[in-house]
Amino acid sequence: MSQSKTAGPEPESKTAEEEQPRSPREIRLVMVGLVVTMLLAMLDNLIVGTAMPTIVGDLGGAKHLSWVVTAYTLATAASTPIWGKLGDMYGRKGTFLTSIVIFLVGSALSGLSQNMNELIGFRAVQGLGAGGLMVGVMSIMGALVPPRDRGKYQGMFAAVMALATIGGPLVGGFITDHLSWHWTFYINLPLGLVALAVVVVTLKLPKVRSTAKVDYLGAILLTVGITSLVLITTWGGQQYAWGSKEILGLAALSAASLITFCYVEQRVEEPMLPLSLFRNLNFTLVSIIGFVVGFVMFGSTVFLPLYQQIVQGASATNSGLLLMPMMFGMLVISLVVGQAVTKTGKYRIYPIIGTLVMTGGMILLSTMGTGTSSFTSACWMIVLGAGMGFLMQITMLVAQNSVELKDMGVASSTATLFRTIGGSFGVALFGALFNNRVADTMKDRLGEQAAAGGGMKDPSEVSPAVLRQLDPAVQDAYHHAVSNGMHTVFLWGAGVAVIAIAAAVFLREVPLRGTGKAEKPTEASLEAAAV
Repeated sequence: MSQSKTAGPEPESKTAEEEQPRSPREIRLVMVGLVVTMLLAMLDNLIVGTAMPTIVGDLGGAKHLSWVVTAYTLATAASTPIWGKLGDMYGRKGTFLTSIVIFLVGSALSGLSQNMNELIGFRAVQGLGAGGLMVGVMSIMGALVPPRDRGKYQGMFAAVMALATIGGPLVGGFITDHLSWHWTFYINLPLGLVALAVVVVTLKLPKVRSTAKVDYLGAILLTVGITSLVLITTWGGQQYAWGSKEILGLAALSAASLITFCYVEQRVEEPMLPLSLFRNLNFTLVSIIGFVVGFVMFGSTVFLPLYQQIVQGASATNSGLLLMPMMFGMLVISLVVGQAVTKTGKYRIYPIIGTLVMTGGMILLSTMGTGTSSFTSACWMIVLGAGMGFLMQITMLVAQNSVELKDMGVASSTATLFRTIGGSFGVALFGALFNNRVADTMKDRLGEQAAAGGGMKDPSEVSPAVLRQLDPAVQDAYHHAVSNGMHTVFLWGAGVAVIAIAAAVFLREVPLRGTGKAEKPTEASLEAAAV
């Protein structure tokens, strides 16, 4: 059996130049382009989601509505690891710029769509580019700024995340009401052009040429495996029953593809995702933690606004503002932790604290009932956000610090992929648990009349406006049903979060590469975190 080799990128010239300290001014200029690009990646789905009812009304084809989101998500998830590897092999700047261009082309074409089939196809193109946006930002950041100094800039990315989550639905609603839904896609163009211009002018990275062949078979197998997993989480319990032949078939296809992928990756010269990375204990552990963070974060952001609108009577118009307490906790803690890591060079304690606080936040949120005040729920959301603030950037930092510079793109894409897959599983599992608990509660309280009032079969379709028109007994039953559903969701989420606590405890304190002589990762420093 031949093992994977380190042929491909020429690490000598690349590593020497990337290790040269960058001036704060140079980094700040590049950061403008990176921040705008990250904003593009995070805003798109939030803005488009707000406009979807209008888009469906204009183009028709409501039965294909879910595919507008699914096509984008599938393309993003499947292309993420490929972008990371191509950046390592052929240069991060070129692949990053290419992903931005593809994303902008997909955005323009989506805005020009004349029917739902065109929109779905163009959203897939857009998602293909989006897969390289976040990976490009993180891997370029890893190449420019040593892990020891990265905390200085960490707050920018946390702020972008908070801004996107809060501002996305507001911007989407404003554009839909005052312009047209086409501009929910066209708005990406000026932002993307700014990002392109800034990156082209300010980003200076060495050219990298690879003599190795692209691992096409590995890319195909990984794409099939990831696509099958995302489809399972998207369709399971919704379009198809979990035990249906479609879901079981996808599960078998995913397992077969990923097992074959692991076999192939051990035999190619330049593997798409080097399995040797997972021999590093820290890398494996932060991948697990990232999966759980995605699981908790995406699951929470889906169901918290529903509880606040249905049970607490909050306005759906400003739905992004409902998550502000959680984003505030995430932003503040992320800033504090970033500065602390830069000052001390120590990081191991923060994932431990973060996983404990995140678990505590999930337990607190599980106590919410029909009488819980908005102030109380906001406090519990701050706790959850604080826990994620300890983890969001630290997991990426540890992943990048656990590999050599030549594998920075793969490390970044793998960390991003685990978080994405975790989010898909979180939404799917939480959705199944929530719907089942709501249905059981409605049946317990109303008996055979549980389906009365319309839309009770799918809780997500019962808007506050529709609910207010129903019989008071049905309203009361539904309030309790949603509260019980939230209780189940967050208790299960806390149980999953315990896995992250266990992973965090076993992390090892490997010195962060800094701007001094120790910046180049040595075999000893990398093996310090190996199994």
